[in-house]
Amino acid sequence: MASTTEGNKSLKGNLSAVPTVAHPTAKEASEVAANIKYHAQYSPHFMPLKFDPEQAFYATAESVQYFLIQRWNETYAHFHGEDPKQTYYLSMEYLQGRALTNAIGNLGITDAYAAALNKLGHDLENIVEQEPDAALGNGGLGRLASCFLDSMATLNLPAWGYGLRYRYGLFKQRITKEGQQESAEDWLEKFSPWEIVRHDVIYPVRFYGRVEISASGQRKLVDAEQIQALAYDVPIPGYGTKNTISLRLWEAKASAQDFNLYAFNEGQYENAAHLHSKAQQICAVLYPGDATEEGKLLRLKQQFFLCSASLQDIIARFKERRHDSEHIVWSDFPNKVAIQMNDTHPTLAIPELMRILMDQEGLGWDEAWAVTSRTIAYTNHTVLPEALEKWAVALIAKLLPRHMEIIVEINKRFLEMIRSSQPNMESRLNNMCIIDDSNPHKSVVRMANLCVVSSHTVNGVALLHSNILKDELFQDYFSLWPEKFQNKTNGITPRRWLRFCSPKLSAIITKWLKTSLWVTNLDLLSGLRQFADNSELHSEWASAKMANKVRLAHYILQVTGVKINPNSLFDIQIKRIHEYKRQLLNILGAIYRYKKLKEMSSEERKNVVPRTVMLGGKAFATYTQAKRIVKLVNDVGAVVNNDPDIGDLLKVVFIPNYNVSVAEIVIPGSELSQHISTAGMEASGTSNMKFALNGCLIIGTLDGANVEIREEIGEDNFFLFGAQAHDVPKLRREREQGQFVPDPRFEEAKQFVKSRAFGDYDYTPLLDSLEGNTGYGRGDYFLVGYDFPSYMEAQSRVDDAYKNPFGRGRSLT
Repeated sequence: MASTTEGNKSLKGNLSAVPTVAHPTAKEASEVAANIKYHAQYSPHFMPLKFDPEQAFYATAESVQYFLIQRWNETYAHFHGEDPKQTYYLSMEYLQGRALTNAIGNLGITDAYAAALNKLGHDLENIVEQEPDAALGNGGLGRLASCFLDSMATLNLPAWGYGLRYRYGLFKQRITKEGQQESAEDWLEKFSPWEIVRHDVIYPVRFYGRVEISASGQRKLVDAEQIQALAYDVPIPGYGTKNTISLRLWEAKASAQDFNLYAFNEGQYENAAHLHSKAQQICAVLYPGDATEEGKLLRLKQQFFLCSASLQDIIARFKERRHDSEHIVWSDFPNKVAIQMNDTHPTLAIPELMRILMDQEGLGWDEAWAVTSRTIAYTNHTVLPEALEKWAVALIAKLLPRHMEIIVEINKRFLEMIRSSQPNMESRLNNMCIIDDSNPHKSVVRMANLCVVSSHTVNGVALLHSNILKDELFQDYFSLWPEKFQNKTNGITPRRWLRFCSPKLSAIITKWLKTSLWVTNLDLLSGLRQFADNSELHSEWASAKMANKVRLAHYILQVTGVKINPNSLFDIQIKRIHEYKRQLLNILGAIYRYKKLKEMSSEERKNVVPRTVMLGGKAFATYTQAKRIVKLVNDVGAVVNNDPDIGDLLKVVFIPNYNVSVAEIVIPGSELSQHISTAGMEASGTSNMKFALNGCLIIGTLDGANVEIREEIGEDNFFLFGAQAHDVPKLRREREQGQFVPDPRFEEAKQFVKSRAFGDYDYTPLLDSLEGNTGYGRGDYFLVGYDFPSYMEAQSRVDDAYKNPFGRGRSLT
């Protein structure tokens, strides 16, 4: 009894006053509290007698999950009966973020859950913090996919997402004196309360083997290695609707039959579980290193595993909804199924669909091709050569011999079609062919070309990017199929990126618009323009912004130990670390600013706008230059932030382990955001939209979606600088010819780094990328030096604008 009594003392709140009753669809606070307590007691994952924040989170999440399961079941039954055309989104990554706030917000039960948790002795805000981010993505590609799912659910569209259930994600970032350190994500160390394992949804996925041809000419893969794909569903609720769609994630596993008990008992433990180990590798890590052949094979395995499992599932659902499953009319498949490939990672869906239709369903080539090319569409996300995937023919033939045969046939028929119908394009075939065998020893499959040839629609993700696809990257294809190319500028969900992450600002918007309908119709925000000169609105807006800045300052202190002044200008760049995104330009600008501050008198410093420069993002573990940039930012911060002469006039902070939950704190607290990629290299960007939605001004180039954002928010609210996309090739040629003359300020900033002002680390390899005119890793390919002077002048305009509070408030609204 003594231990029980002592255990009860650790319980928070008056739990005895709350009944233990299951209410799967509870909306009232008392019923929600009873439901949470029910899950804590009867769906236990921890020892009893405690109800600490972690236990409270899992019980709370499971209570919401039951609500979602009912709506998911109703949604599935509805669309099963209606049998509409359904969209299937194939993506290697989804950057979901935490699910609890989004789920109860979309369900309209946030207040009820907040009150219920208070009854149980907890605060909703603290419980939300217990949830780890799902480690299923990294950058804009994955965040776009997640925003699409939220929006499609909200629009009541019949849609599903497909992805992989990565156990360790990309990596967890830690910053030390040595720079970025990587460790495995631990989001599944316990379990995810949101996913529902579907033990009845499991498909075989086959690798290696050989193609056997029967007497009738039928092809069949034999002697293959077989892995099982097991489905996990994550319900995605729409906002203000019952529609709840699914993100279906695949886990790779081997069966008990694949465990060699004889070998195990002989002491050959690794050999006994060889296939189990290989299966676990497939979904272990997002984007495993591919410098070795083993790494390349694993990446290709991941891509095919996603495509094969998803297509088998899609076809099974198509058959399930047919009244006569014995006589399938395959020409109807594209009328009921739309498959969208999120970049080139799911390209193998093309030959896999062809294989299933021909080898399993008995269709001829022409019929299978008609179905495939009417079903699949392709979203291009990049013009970077290294991101336009090319896989060695030998590698694909080794891992997927039947699919390589199909790719060869697609290429052959495409070239024959061009030669017969477009003889004037003969000279362009080297650029247009799917298989590049210009080097017979290193023949490669151009995955982007395979996508364009095989898809009914190809879209870019911003107007500028789509034009580059048509005018440059896919110019030959565009001349052949102009109707195939579209623009679909990226978007974001206003629920997560304003309504939920900045509730005070959202309340102000709703108050002045006299409606909350803007949450699903952002066009209504234009109604705020009539109040642009209203001082009362300015005051309320500034108050909400300051509250968000104080929250951000507290977070920065918590995770970095650096104390920043909420009254300083919060200048932020958070995104994946890459040379084309030019975090190096940002930090060189901060270095120059610091040097000038050191040279000023105390009187001169009184006229300086205090500024806190924050950067965040992950550098891929094998991307050495990106990791050097991360180290430079931290080395600069270590000096600047401890300089008593400078104080709060300048702080430089690197925000570690950037993810969605961090962004939900950082973005609402921002005042200036940097979107400064080399013009023509950023496909779209979506963080620029999130910052703008939260009343943040932008300093940036005319790149990606910046172009369209600038048109919407007005030129006065966008601090433009830098070369334009059409100038970049000419500027690079001039650099190669030795015509570039660097700005003295640029040279001064570089020299300051070389002087070891920020420590003894040798930054020569990083700075060398900005030197010289030609050569690998040299010649300033990303035009940091060319754009530096206009960047610094734009930053001066930022300072001038910040000194005018009324003008700043008018711009923010």
